[in-house]
Amino acid sequence: MRRSVEELELPMSTQLVAKLKWQWAGHIARRTDGRWGLKVLEWRPRIGKRSVGRPPTRWTDDIRRVAWSRWRLAAQDRVLWNSLQKTYVQQWTSIG
Repeated sequence: MRRSVEELELPMSTQLVAKLKWQWAGHIARRTDGRWGLKVLEWRPRIGKRSVGRPPTRWTDDIRRVAWSRWRLAAQDRVLWNSLQKTYVQQWTSIG
């Protein structure tokens, strides 16, 4: 069975997106200059009553699945962070 070009490119592009997201999260976590990037990642808007159903998924939720709740501390150790990247990419592409 022949696969189209789109079918071949899709897994590669999703892996690239996951890898870039992981790298950007590590970059933001390591910054110490007080810019708003990390504040935006941790922001949880709660205005009014929460709707019924599944809670909203935040940008960092899938990062926390791989790097635990202390992901910002894990990002400080570049060797650890880079070793977790492969696990994250595999999980992210199988889920998303």
